[in-house]
Amino acid sequence: MDAFAVSLAAAGSGRAAGGRAQFRLSFHFGLFQFLMPVIGWFLGRRLAGALAAVDHWIAFGLLAFVGARMILSAWKGGPDAPVPRGDPSRGLTLVALSVATSIDALAVGFSLALLHVEIWYPAAVIGVVTAALSFAGVRLGAFLGRAFGRGMEAAGGILLLLIGLRILLEHLLGGS
Repeated sequence: MDAFAVSLAAAGSGRAAGGRAQFRLSFHFGLFQFLMPVIGWFLGRRLAGALAAVDHWIAFGLLAFVGARMILSAWKGGPDAPVPRGDPSRGLTLVALSVATSIDALAVGFSLALLHVEIWYPAAVIGVVTAALSFAGVRLGAFLGRAFGRGMEAAGGILLLLIGLRILLEHLLGGS
């Protein structure tokens, strides 16, 4: 659902427009959701335990950074300003969003290793479902972006900040 929400925000901002951007977001979110449990499964208990202590901070930092940039861009631009060129479906921003939305999956992979569950089928299902939900989020976000204009960029940035805050609070308050 985090990948869905981030896809919605990215497309709603008007920055991730077109079929290629939709594919890149959906593919990368699905790929990272597939790879992270596999990596967690192979890394084992020691490293996964160390990462669990900071994974929520990493996810929060990445989402807060991208969200704050979107809010500032929307605020500076005004309602009639052209859409900024920074495409969240490219480069380091895409990698940061992919990692931020999938970092908890490392712990899932580690848990499956402790339960002696083979990782390939669950990881494939997670990846495919995430890609499909991300694609749906991009499509819905593009529609909402056309309907509501530049305000969607600020709303998307706020949504990213809230997702990051939720991840952080869940871990700090013992919910996950």
